[in-house]
Amino acid sequence: MGTNKPRITSQTLKVLAILMSGTQEMSGAEIARSTKLSSGTLYPILLRLEEAGWVESRWETGDPHELGRPRRRFYQATGIGMKEAQSALREVVLSLKEFVWL
Repeated sequence: MGTNKPRITSQTLKVLAILMSGTQEMSGAEIARSTKLSSGTLYPILLRLEEAGWVESRWETGDPHELGRPRRRFYQATGIGMKEAQSALREVVLSLKEFVWL
């Protein structure tokens, strides 16, 4: 688990919001559909979040031949990730409020 906080971009916020919206893990394809992010944008974000310890992942069990498709990788926010994401979202909201009042 890393100690560096990931860069918080609008795309990262989309991914965090989706992961925080439920308690179930989601496949990368489900996250991509929900966020409308391309794989070239999504998977580096998920990797950074996982390196920071905000997200954990696991490969689907089962033989791809039996499944009839490639295995999926599932992602889920960690407890630390939930706290850090809430804090990051709070900071963004406060920044927006300050911007509006300028």
